[in-house]
Amino acid sequence: MASLYIVATPIGNLEDISLRALRILKEADAVLGEDTRVAKKLLDRYGIKTPAISYHQHSGNLKTDRLLSLLREGKSLALVTDAGTPGISDPGSHLVSLVREKLPEVSIVAIPGPSALSAALSLAGDGFDRFLFLGFLPHKKGRQTMLKEIAASSWPTVLYESKHRVLKLLEELAGLEGKSLSFELLIARELTKIHESIYLGSPKMILEKLQSNSQSLKGEFVVMVKKKGKD
Repeated sequence: MASLYIVATPIGNLEDISLRALRILKEADAVLGEDTRVAKKLLDRYGIKTPAISYHQHSGNLKTDRLLSLLREGKSLALVTDAGTPGISDPGSHLVSLVREKLPEVSIVAIPGPSALSAALSLAGDGFDRFLFLGFLPHKKGRQTMLKEIAASSWPTVLYESKHRVLKLLEELAGLEGKSLSFELLIARELTKIHESIYLGSPKMILEKLQSNSQSLKGEFVVMVKKKGKD
């Protein structure tokens, strides 16, 4: 029976992969990856010869039709992302919905494992047992609306940010602070990698710390925001 496996892969350290994930990647007829070069790095590390097919946010109808055809033929496909769990702030969610709609007979199976979201939350300590997850904020349209949602939410917020916009985000959060509102942040950078870093403090404090060291602006960031009311 055809299956679409949603396979979590390491977010940095290539040892962070489950035995089940390795077995599925070996047994699948093809591995679907955002960047096949990244997927091949993992496959080669474990001597896996399964062919890799690109699938990313710019894949058009011809590519998705091809993947659906493979599933109709009874093939099993393993979907991976460049890092972590597919479908979380990732184009894999669209393929899952498409397969569920077009091919209801195909099994969609989660192979759980690493996620930057859960890894960061495990480091957060108290206050994040319930939270609002916003993924990547829009670059322009809708960004201010989501920032206001962070300020208004009764829940702490978790989001992703790239090295290109993390300073802008910190400036924006600092700008939202006032007499009745302040934020405490925990930012995790390059989780599981050699230069993993954790920053704790106010938006202004972390902004100054990152600006003082250009090397700290490399990589991907998970930003955890707790709102602190003032009397």
